[in-house]
Amino acid sequence: MYKLRLIPDNTSYPFMKGRIIGLAMSAFLSVISVILFFHPGLNYGIDFKGGIVIEARLQQPADFPALRTLIGNLDLGHAALQQFGSPNDVLIRLERQGTEDSAAQRAADKVRATLQQSYPGTEIRRVEAVGASVSEGLFRDGMLAMGLAMVAMLIYIWFRFEWQFGIGAIATLVLDVTKTIGFYVITDIQFNLVAIAAVLTIMGFSVNDKVVVYDRVRENLRKYKTLPLRELIDKSINETLNRTVNTSITVFLSTLPLALFGGEAVSEFAIVLLFGIVLATSSSIFIAAPILLFLGENRLRRGQPSDQPEAKAAAQRP
Repeated sequence: MYKLRLIPDNTSYPFMKGRIIGLAMSAFLSVISVILFFHPGLNYGIDFKGGIVIEARLQQPADFPALRTLIGNLDLGHAALQQFGSPNDVLIRLERQGTEDSAAQRAADKVRATLQQSYPGTEIRRVEAVGASVSEGLFRDGMLAMGLAMVAMLIYIWFRFEWQFGIGAIATLVLDVTKTIGFYVITDIQFNLVAIAAVLTIMGFSVNDKVVVYDRVRENLRKYKTLPLRELIDKSINETLNRTVNTSITVFLSTLPLALFGGEAVSEFAIVLLFGIVLATSSSIFIAAPILLFLGENRLRRGQPSDQPEAKAAAQRP
């Protein structure tokens, strides 16, 4: 039976030759992402800025001019209407209704009643109404969850590996998160509680991928005691390349249908996750490993190559 192998066995790609370009490109993209975070900024969803989202399915294709007039006559401020899925499905977004939390719920009930009265048989499939105080609490809790997750991963990496590995993993994680934030700004995908879940998932996937590579590096440090660190890191990445690529492709393919057919909330989560899978996989090779090389040179690998066969072969390579 023919078995497809995307990565051949016994590869010896010199990944560390591109370490400077990888780090420079990563730092550049992260700086751009931070600038984009401040201007123009994230498109916060109603979870964080308050407002109303109503998902409705009509009995006939939606007449958007008539719907805009109908909702506009309710005097609830700016309303954004969007078609998604079938022509009968409508997504209605309303801005925050005053400072009282109960005002959002009253406005949502008003829209629901108006739609069902004007379009009999309308199915209200989802209603989210978030007031001012609730949105502020959700934003604070979301940021706290991200901060605690990062601290927990830092502690885990710190205890499991030497400090050079810990700094490499956490620095790469910060770069991955900033680029993900930049992706949210560029794509204008809503940043809400679902976005927090997506970022936390990417953080977990990213750290797990780096632990696999770092574990092999640490194992090879014990196995090849005189092999130069640069050669050893290249060897470790090549040895784990098949596992890294296959795992990433598997997760990518299982997430792709959600991005294509998952509906608004799930689709946005899946699109960001697809970006994060590619980002985390590439950062393990081109960011985490070079940082380890810079920090570990003359610390993790001391002494000169001896007369061991692997050291001699490594020393003769360009």
